[in-house]
Amino acid sequence: MNLPDPVVQLSGAVEVASEVLVVPNSGAGLVPNIGVIGGREAVLVVDTGLGLVNASAVREFAAEFARGRRVHLTTTHFHPEHAFGASAFSGAYLVNSAQAADLRRKGSGYLEMFRGFGGHVAERLADVVLPVPDEVYDGVRALDLGGRTVLLRPTGRGHTLGDQVVEVPDAGVLFTGDLAETGQFAIFPWFPPHDTDVSGVAWIGVLDALIAASPQIVVPGHGSVGDVGVLQGVQTYLHELRDETWRRRDSAMAVDEIEAEVREVLLARHPSWTGREWISPGVRCLCSDFSVD
Repeated sequence: MNLPDPVVQLSGAVEVASEVLVVPNSGAGLVPNIGVIGGREAVLVVDTGLGLVNASAVREFAAEFARGRRVHLTTTHFHPEHAFGASAFSGAYLVNSAQAADLRRKGSGYLEMFRGFGGHVAERLADVVLPVPDEVYDGVRALDLGGRTVLLRPTGRGHTLGDQVVEVPDAGVLFTGDLAETGQFAIFPWFPPHDTDVSGVAWIGVLDALIAASPQIVVPGHGSVGDVGVLQGVQTYLHELRDETWRRRDSAMAVDEIEAEVREVLLARHPSWTGREWISPGVRCLCSDFSVD
């Protein structure tokens, strides 16, 4: 698999609110949007990029921005391009307990899977060891950066079991991780029997709650920064995916037939979106959700 080098382009950083920077992924595969949030006494980095070289560059960038302030790290979920550079932030890594459990249970499998992509991706992960959080918390963690409190809020099951959003209440900014993307089909890590924790139904419920909070600025895991419409767009798509899948599931069609038909329908509705490979896992996930219901 010849994937482009997933390098974090720090020169593209933009300030979306006072002392809230976003390093955009600029459409690059396996590169997340990265956040750097400043208070008077400390700085919080949100997500690392893939591997230690990317993460070390992010750490240096954050330290320069911090100008002597302490630097913390949190990650929106455990997937490699978001969290597998965390060892570069020794002594500073905070995650919720469900995400820490995801790292322990599934991290080595994902590391092996991503190294299997070969090329630049394998090179980026060559020296990676699975990160061990320095602080693990239950519930919402209110992190005081000095004159600014950032909320690290676990959402419950959605894209993963350990998803969390990062809220900057005084600036109206929300970092969503892969609970939201723009310009692409929602990422469904549905890899039975190894990982079936994603739930389309639960994901819709998570988005309902996030939309109700009316954030002013939404930073998705991948894609362009926007407003609450980013969340609404993903919510609409997940409703489409669910409804088209369940309509066919209710008629007892074979899963392969459902997958093919739903894929055709959704590609016709969203012809410019990337990530087409995620439609089929989404259909199969929602078939499973339907059978459970």
